[in-house]
Amino acid sequence: MRAAVLHEIGQDKLEILDDVEAVGFGPGRVRIRVRATGLCHSDLSAMSGVLPQPAPFVPGHEGAGEIIEVGEGVTRVKPGDRVVVCWLPACGVCPACRRGQTELCLAGFMNAGTPNFRRPGGDLFGFAGTGTFTEEVVVDAGCAVPIPDDVPFDIAALIGCGVTTGLGAALNTADVEAGSSVAVIGCGGVGVSAIQGARLKGAAEIVAVDPVAARREAALKFGATEAVSPEGLADAKQRITGGEGFDYVFEVVGRSTTARTAYEVTRRGGTLVVVGAGAMDDFLQLNMFELFFDEKRILPSMYGGGDVLRSYERTIALWRAGRIDLAGLITHRVPLGEINEALDQMRTGVALRTCIEI
Repeated sequence: MRAAVLHEIGQDKLEILDDVEAVGFGPGRVRIRVRATGLCHSDLSAMSGVLPQPAPFVPGHEGAGEIIEVGEGVTRVKPGDRVVVCWLPACGVCPACRRGQTELCLAGFMNAGTPNFRRPGGDLFGFAGTGTFTEEVVVDAGCAVPIPDDVPFDIAALIGCGVTTGLGAALNTADVEAGSSVAVIGCGGVGVSAIQGARLKGAAEIVAVDPVAARREAALKFGATEAVSPEGLADAKQRITGGEGFDYVFEVVGRSTTARTAYEVTRRGGTLVVVGAGAMDDFLQLNMFELFFDEKRILPSMYGGGDVLRSYERTIALWRAGRIDLAGLITHRVPLGEINEALDQMRTGVALRTCIEI
């Protein structure tokens, strides 16, 4: 089958190969025919080495498709079922799951070091234990979450990561208060989803911050009340909050510099939500006095900070009711063979979300 492969960390181009085989099928596992997958910035981060990932590997973790085959003991899905790929499934029995913090379950990472694919030249890994830039993938049954027939594959793919992460950051992690002021730094697909979440919660002011004009314009369509470049953030803080700072600030870039900026524009006693996935050697510096004196809450948000399966269901319900726009997030659609062009578009910030149709 065809798959997009990165041979070495640091390369910026993927090679489309047609001699790749999905491996690992057996008891408790399922084989999925991937129909659509989103291009997430985390894929770029894994390719560049910002996020740890063994190579060679097949990127992609935001996918949807249909079940081809189920292994022994699998009862929740059957061949023909439409599913979204969950890259962080909950085991249900570990301490985090028993506490209700299923987004912190590490079971899904246990397979990250096991090859998902094979070709004549050797084994290939799948990003985050999945690897959806391919025609088929074999994953644990818990990674295949059934979806209703009325949810298109492209929409379902977005629910698999970006939308769940962004919406959840506002709805679960921050629990934005109605009438509050919000700033979102980084307005790609995840950031715009956070904007939609803040709007749903009744935020009075939502300032979108991004260096790319096209993304700022898009953010306004998804609920931002104002959109500024990073250089205009200080002025927005002064005008909107009287210089006090925003009640909630979402950092959706994954860099210490933007996290520090986010901290500085958060009001005393306000909430900074760290959504972006950054590098292990990139450190955020805070002095002990400001940490104590400002009493700002710093809340990391992993995969939307809540139960993933409930978040999927909630997102579908909101989409059906017309409360959130998911189709509008997909600004580009390309076949698998044009994925390198799509990567270039994401690097320049042109695309909110690119759907790879497979």
